[in-house]
This record gives sequence, C-alpha cells and structure tokens, in this order.
Amino acid sequence: MIWLKWSACGLFGIIVLAGVMLLVGALASLDWKKRHSAATAALDPLRGAHAQRDGLTIIQVGSLSFRARVANLGGTGDAIILLHGFPQTSATWQPLIAAAAARGYRVIAFDLRGYSPGARPKAVSAYTREPLIEDVIGVADAAGFDRFHLVGHDWGSAIGWSVLLEHPERVISWSSLSIAHPYAFEEAVKTDPDQRKRSRYIQFFRLPWLPELMLAFNRLQVFRSLMYHCMPTEHADEYLRVFAEPGALTGVLNYYRALGLSRAPPSGPNVDRPVLFIWGNRDPAAGRKAVDAQDQYIKGPYTKLELDAGHWLLERRTDEVIDAVLAHIQSASVLL
Repeated sequence: MIWLKWSACGLFGIIVLAGVMLLVGALASLDWKKRHSAATAALDPLRGAHAQRDGLTIIQVGSLSFRARVANLGGTGDAIILLHGFPQTSATWQPLIAAAAARGYRVIAFDLRGYSPGARPKAVSAYTREPLIEDVIGVADAAGFDRFHLVGHDWGSAIGWSVLLEHPERVISWSSLSIAHPYAFEEAVKTDPDQRKRSRYIQFFRLPWLPELMLAFNRLQVFRSLMYHCMPTEHADEYLRVFAEPGALTGVLNYYRALGLSRAPPSGPNVDRPVLFIWGNRDPAAGRKAVDAQDQYIKGPYTKLELDAGHWLLERRTDEVIDAVLAHIQSASVLL
C-alpha cells in the first residue's frame, strides 16, 4: 500500500507543479505597463453630437468611456452602429466602416464593455443584458443618433437582438451575424443535442480564474493558434494588446458568467423591424436549430443569408457580408 501513497503524492505534486507553471506562464504574458490603456487614454474624446471626426476616439457614457472608431459623423446620411463579438474589438469592422462611410452613412463601431479600458467594471452583474443595452443607447445618444441601423456579430449580435427587443423605436434595421434570436438560441441550447454540444465551451468560460490563466498562458497562444490565424495581422495585434492587459480577460469572460442573471425582455420575443440574418453553415458555435426556429419571431421584412463558411464571416466572406448588409440598410432606409 506504500506505493499507492507515494503514487498519490506524486500525482498531487505534478498537479501542483502544473498549476504553478500555468500561473507563472499566464502572469508573465500580461502587459503590466498597460500600454493599450495608455494609448486609449491619450485619444481625443468625441465632442458634440455631430463633430466631424474620423478614426479613433473616446465616447463618454456616464462614468464609462468607450474606445470607438467613427467615420463621416459630419455627414447627413443614416447612422449605423456596429457591435463586435468575442474575442475581437471594433477593428473587425474596418472594411464595413470604410464601405458604409463611402456611401454617405455615419458610422460608429465601439469597443464593448470589458474591451474598452475605460469601461471595464469588475462585478459580473455589470455584464448582464440591461447595462449592455444601456451602453448602446448611451453611445447613440452621445453621437446624436436618434435612430440608427444596428449590426452585430457574436456577442455583439446577442446584444443587438436585446436592443431591438427593448428599444425598437430607436432601430431602423437590424443585421445579425452568426447568432440567432435569443429566444430561439436559448431554446436550442435546452432541447437540441447538437447545439448543447456546440455550447459546451461556455461552461468552461464560466469557471472562476482558470479560463483567464489558460487563455493568457504563453502570450495568449490559444487565441493566436485557434482564432487569430485567419484574421488580418493588424487586427490580431490589436486584440492581443487588449487581452494582454491585467483585468481585460476577466471583463470579457464576465459576459459568459453573467448568463442567466438577466431578466427577460418585457416586450416579448417578436420583432417587426427589417431583419437580415447571415449565418455560416460550418459555424462551430451556432447550429441550424436556432437559425430555423427564429423565423417565428420575426414579423417584419426578413432576409436570411446562409453562407458556406464558419464563424468569422466578415474575415472569410468580406465582400458578400458587406454587400448584403449595405443592401439591407439601403432597402430599410427606403421604407422610412
């Protein structure tokens, strides 16, 4: 029996050593100088609802400051707000920002709560549906956008659906990439074995501290090898600068930890604004069940575009996505 005791001690020692290596490797990968935060703090804030400004700026919403990319705010065209997902920033929207501004639209793409250094509250409850909706409305108000076209991908899509449900009077049209209507998606997670399998990673992200250590380890190698290899280098570099800062990974993972803490939208599930939904049929995180089930909730003009693609639609099918979104926005503008 002595060998069992020594085997158990040896196994325990290996686990402790692995934990220490993981912790040291993660902490050593972080940018403790917070260079991205310093560069963001040096940006000029957006001043005035219709200031003529293009490029990076800061948009103040209450006590939070959001890093944002803006274009053609001095124009007279319809307003567009773009919401990115995990694990990206507003940089992902640069091709669409340029195309939309060239057509005369006023455009804002902001780094969401947790991603913006000046909008990174610590409490999990700060990442529920309600404050995320308030962020979008606050950014629109700061820019003087009474009504706007809304476009979102991944978590940005989840937020956008919520904005549409609770503030339909502010939304001219809605374009959702990858993530279906929340009622349809939640039902698929509950009842569809395929979607439950696709969503298993969420349970890992909801764990305390361990996901941060594993994602930060070895200079954020998980992001580099599994996600960013298919993205423009300048975009990937920005994402890595953001997530290398202490506290940033916790902020963005708190979206997952806050699941189940939000109240249901009081207005019910139906939407009547023009909706465009773009889905890649090889998306590892979003299956067909929710995509088909959402049809019952969409009562207004509805276009569904299925692409032979995975999750990173704008990166992989850039021209098709931009053309579809701008055509949808233009058609919705005609209906005004």
